[in-house]
Amino acid sequence: MVTRRNFIINTGLAATAVLAMPSLAFTMDKKEIGLQLYTLRDEISKDVKVTLEKVAAAGFTTVETYGFSIKDQFWGLSPIELKKILDQNGLKAVSGHYNLGSFLADGNTTELKAAIEAATILKSDYLTIPWVDEPFRQNISDYKVIATRLNEAAKMCQKAGLKLAYHNHDFEFQKHDGVTGYEILLKETDKDLVYFELDLYWVVRSGNDPVHLFAANPGRFKMWHVKDMDKLNPALNAEIGSGSIDFKTFFKQAKQSGLKHFFVEQENNYNPDSFESIKTSCAFISKNLL
Repeated sequence: MVTRRNFIINTGLAATAVLAMPSLAFTMDKKEIGLQLYTLRDEISKDVKVTLEKVAAAGFTTVETYGFSIKDQFWGLSPIELKKILDQNGLKAVSGHYNLGSFLADGNTTELKAAIEAATILKSDYLTIPWVDEPFRQNISDYKVIATRLNEAAKMCQKAGLKLAYHNHDFEFQKHDGVTGYEILLKETDKDLVYFELDLYWVVRSGNDPVHLFAANPGRFKMWHVKDMDKLNPALNAEIGSGSIDFKTFFKQAKQSGLKHFFVEQENNYNPDSFESIKTSCAFISKNLL
């Protein structure tokens, strides 16, 4: 895929460029619509092959993995075995969520090295950290430690030909002495090594605006999670286009975001079932957002 861009203009010039930029829809090839496989966690844990066949049939060409462990690998399959199934279905695992709790907590690199090896075998572009356990994100000092760890992991990833990304929930937007954890992560990480996968749902649910984040940190959000919010119960997800989130506004700012890849995710509230839900989301995106 396209290599990362280095943003060398100052904030004033960036703001001027944004104002002059025409309001265009995202120009990525319509064929590249990604899916975070956690959406189909119940199905893929039972039959990886059939599930990925249905993902491809629904119109997706890229995926993001989750759940890798040293013991069980990917749902009982080795990275080599999973790569073969992905290839057979014309799918690429552009990114993967790898839980690196021990590394973030105490710097133990065992999990990180295994994750890098797996992501390399899958020929992924990004190794993404999806979560920080609550005891390790209590204050500003904790977030500074996390940022330091992200910088360290990013250097290891770079040596392996990978890029490191961090995926948010809502807790990063809680303030600590007037500063959010997310602000600390953005400020304290190397912008040329550490990228961010912005979960649009969690940003909106936390009361923040993704467009403001794009403007303040142009180019850093290389990936998105496109996850809609149920109109009646914000704790629930919905098929893309049927919920309350205005994705068109965000996609118009994709260039400023730095977006390279995005992944549909729906964790619950499928209508009428998970496979039909991903078809609905894929169709809406292809028709209305790209």
